[in-house]
Amino acid sequence: MDPTIQHFYRDRYVEHDRLARSGHGQLEFLRTQELIRRHLPKAPARVLDVGGATGVHARWLAADGYDVELVDPLEEHVALALRSGGFAASVGDARALAQADDSVDVTLLLGPLYHLVEPADRLQALREARRVTRPGGLIVAVGISRYAGLLEWGNNGRLTEDKLPVFTGLLSTGLHFDDPNGFTTAYFHGVGELTEEFAAAGLVEVAEFGVEGPAAHTLENAVGDEIDRLMPAAVTLARYVEVDPWMVASSLHYLAVGLVDGVAAVDEED
Repeated sequence: MDPTIQHFYRDRYVEHDRLARSGHGQLEFLRTQELIRRHLPKAPARVLDVGGATGVHARWLAADGYDVELVDPLEEHVALALRSGGFAASVGDARALAQADDSVDVTLLLGPLYHLVEPADRLQALREARRVTRPGGLIVAVGISRYAGLLEWGNNGRLTEDKLPVFTGLLSTGLHFDDPNGFTTAYFHGVGELTEEFAAAGLVEVAEFGVEGPAAHTLENAVGDEIDRLMPAAVTLARYVEVDPWMVASSLHYLAVGLVDGVAAVDEED
């Protein structure tokens, strides 16, 4: 794992309650949960949560009756996840999973792809997910929108004409370099790019969704009871435009789902 990313999660950022401490985080959680539940097989299917951090999604999956195993590259995250109980957790790398071939029904990649900045690494992670997932099984992955930072600054008052160049390189390449006062090293996806990466890994019946929709920033800047008042409308809006090609990019995250078809993927070198 990139040392700057390790430093970010160990020393600069608290991941454990990220999806609970703001209106946007709560909206992201509800919509991610909704989209995953929509596609999951019935419990007690086996779910591998790769890059599952401290278990925010593993906990509700286990509570729903799924047989969940979490993998994360940070020992600190795994230790916190294990305290939750109800699921297994271990240290691991999305690009080289320890799990056996065809051993799980569902593999989640809700974080790894945006911290693997090289295309070859993202493809390897998806191929590993494909390897450990049984034929007909489900793979789910999330990417951060290439417009996320620009939309955030435009909605919280930080964006001025002189600051627009901050986003020029990111919008062109998708690469975000570690910012000591902000987010760490990451790759931000364009609309449809997750779909292309899924296809390159040999997955089929791929669909891609906008997660939060246009109201994420309204919720991010709301406080207290206002979050509860605004949330139902925000979820309804996100659901209504989740695959609208003109509106998907208004979400801060994209979520893709795809199936393992049972035919071995062919490496580009072959």
